[in-house]
Amino acid sequence: MVEIYSNLVAGEFIVPPFQELGPLIGARTAGDVEKALVAERIDVDLFAALLSPEAEPYLPIMAQRAGELTRRRFGRVIQLYAPLYLSNYCGNRCAYCGFSAENVIDRRVLSLEEAEQEANLLAERGFQHILLVSGEAPGRLAVDYLAQLARRLHHRFASIAIEVQPLSEPDYAQLFLAGITSVAVYQETYDVEVYPKVHLAGPKQDYRYRLDTPARVARAGMREIGIGALLGLSDWRLEGLALGMHLAWLRHRFWRTAFTVSFPRIRPSAGGFAPMTWVGERQLAQLIFALRIFDPDVGLVLSTREEARFRDGMIGMGPTRYSAGSCTAPGGYSDPEQTGEQFAIGDLRTLDEVCLAIRAKGYDPVRKDWDPVFQQHAGGEVSRQYK
Repeated sequence: MVEIYSNLVAGEFIVPPFQELGPLIGARTAGDVEKALVAERIDVDLFAALLSPEAEPYLPIMAQRAGELTRRRFGRVIQLYAPLYLSNYCGNRCAYCGFSAENVIDRRVLSLEEAEQEANLLAERGFQHILLVSGEAPGRLAVDYLAQLARRLHHRFASIAIEVQPLSEPDYAQLFLAGITSVAVYQETYDVEVYPKVHLAGPKQDYRYRLDTPARVARAGMREIGIGALLGLSDWRLEGLALGMHLAWLRHRFWRTAFTVSFPRIRPSAGGFAPMTWVGERQLAQLIFALRIFDPDVGLVLSTREEARFRDGMIGMGPTRYSAGSCTAPGGYSDPEQTGEQFAIGDLRTLDEVCLAIRAKGYDPVRKDWDPVFQQHAGGEVSRQYK
C-alpha cells in the first residue's frame, strides 16, 4: 500500500480501485492494530489496520487514543456552527439527495435580503460560524450572489463557509476576497463504480472534476477546506481509506491550508433512497477514531445528521466541530414550517441545549475562535495574485 500512496503523492490524486483497497485492509492483523495504537504517527498501512475488522475489539483503546490526541492538538474546545440553506434548486439527479431535480418538493431561492435575515437570526442566537449551503444550480444561485451575500455578512461572523456546486479557481478567489473563509466539497463516494450509479444526470456526474475541486480551492487561497464521503453508498472501510489518502495527498501539496473531514450518513429525504450499505454508529465511531489517530491535526465535523445521544457520546473522542439548531430548508429559521428540506435532522436541540451537553462532559463550546482580521491579511496575497 505504501507504494500505491507514494505514486499518488508524486502526481495528481487518483483513487486506487476499491477492489485493490479491499485486500489491503483484509490483510491487516491484530499486531498491526496494536502497533498503530502505540505509534506517535502512523502511515497509510497502519491506518488501514485501524479501519479493518481486526480493530473492532480495540475500539475502547482507539477511543482513548483518539481523545488524547484531540485534547493535545485542540484542547477541550468544540467549535459550533450552523448551516444556512440559500436554495434547494438543483440541476443534478442524485439518488440519495432530497434536492435531486426529479423530486417533487417546494423550491425556492432566498433573496439577498431574505438570506441576510436568516443570518441575522443565527447571529442573534449566538452563532459566529455559518455554512452557506445550496443545491447545485448555478443558473439560480451564481458566484456573484454568494459574493454579494458574503460582503453583507462578513463583518457579523468570525467565519463564513460555503457548500455549493464546484467552482473554478478564479471563482473561489473572488469569493475569498468577498469574505468566504472555507469551502466544503464532498466526493460523496470515492468508489468509481458506484459513483455513476447514484449520480444519474447533471454536472455532478463528472467524478474527476469533483475530485479535483479541493485542489482548486487550495490554489485559490482559501484558509480551510472540508472533505468527506457520504456513508451508506459503498463499503465504509474502503471509503474511509480513500478519504484518508485524499486528505494526506492534499496536506502534502497544500501544507499551508487547514482541513476538516465530515462523516455524513444517509438520512431520510424526499425520494425515499435507502442506504446501499450498512453503516451503524459503531462503524462510524471506528472511522472517526481511526482518522483522528491517522491525522491528529485535522478538524473532525459531526453534524446534526446524527442523533443527540450519539453526538453526546462522541464528545471528547475525536470531533472538534458540531453543528447545532440546524434547518435544511431555505428560509427555515424564519419560518419553521418551511418545507423542501434536503434531509431530516437527527439532533433537534437548540444551540444552548447542545452547549449544555458539551459543558456537562467537561468541554468548552466555542462560538468564536478567530477574528476576521486574519481574512483581511490573507486577502491581500490573493488580491495580488488575481489582479
